[in-house]
Amino acid sequence: MANHKVVEIPTSKVKRGMTQILFEKGYILNYKFEDDKTPGMIKIALKYHPVSKQCAISNLERISRPGLRRYVGADDLPRVMNGLGIAIISTSRGLITDKEARSLHVGGEVLCYVS
Repeated sequence: MANHKVVEIPTSKVKRGMTQILFEKGYILNYKFEDDKTPGMIKIALKYHPVSKQCAISNLERISRPGLRRYVGADDLPRVMNGLGIAIISTSRGLITDKEARSLHVGGEVLCYVS
């Protein structure tokens, strides 16, 4: 993680789950959970295209917020950029992507769109 841009954020269960999903789907290069400090931190190494130097995450849009939660049923799950992006959904089975929620036929709270 030395020669890439590293972002540090305070940790929470939701942020840990979102970080793992972003890593699995190839949006970030690497991550590290540091729990030795009082407010635990997550170090995230951002992923860039080798030639164009553009970040792999072009857009991250927060959908659900504390003042207005957005819930969807299994039949109304969103498609981000016609399937090219992902939506992160908080379900009874944990944090999963819209594609996984469709295959499991579960709905939940739409946290964000990533493209």
